[in-house]
Amino acid sequence: MTRTGRRPWKPVVLAFLGAAAASGFGALATNLGPWYYALRKPSWQPPDWLFGPVWTTIFALAALSGLYAWHRAPDASSRRRMLIAFGANGVLNVVWSLLFFRLHRPDFAFYEVALLWSSIVTLMVLMWNYSRTSSVLLLPYLAWVSFASILNVAIVRLNGPFAGG
Repeated sequence: MTRTGRRPWKPVVLAFLGAAAASGFGALATNLGPWYYALRKPSWQPPDWLFGPVWTTIFALAALSGLYAWHRAPDASSRRRMLIAFGANGVLNVVWSLLFFRLHRPDFAFYEVALLWSSIVTLMVLMWNYSRTSSVLLLPYLAWVSFASILNVAIVRLNGPFAGG
C-alpha cells in the first residue's frame, strides 16, 4: 500500500480482469460453425483470422483507457460511474455475440449494436473531462463497432429474414 493507504495495483488488476472477462465471454459466445459459414457475406468483409487480433487490440486499449481514467478521475463517485459504464459496455459486447452467433439473429444483433455503439460514446464523453487520452484510446473501438454495424446490416440484407436458430 502507498502512504495514502491506496493499493496502486488494484486498478491495473480491475482493468485487466474486466477486459479479459468481456473478451473471454465474447469468445465463448462466438461460434463459427456451419450456420456462420453458410451465411452470404459481402466481398469487403475482412478475413475471419483478423477479428481475433483486432478484438485483442481493442480490449487492450479499453483496459488502458480505463486505467488512465481511473487515475485521473476526481473522486470515488466518478470512478464508480466509470466502472458501471465499462461494465455495461462489456455486457452489451457479449450480448451482441450471443444474438448473432448463438441465437443466429443478426437482425436482432443489428438493433443491439446501436446500444453497444452508444455505450462506447458514453464512455468517451464520461472520461473526456478528466482524461482525454482515455477517450482517444477508445476511438479504434468506436471505429471497429461502426464498421461491424455496417457489416452486420449487410449480412442481414444478404441473408434475411431470420427465424432463430
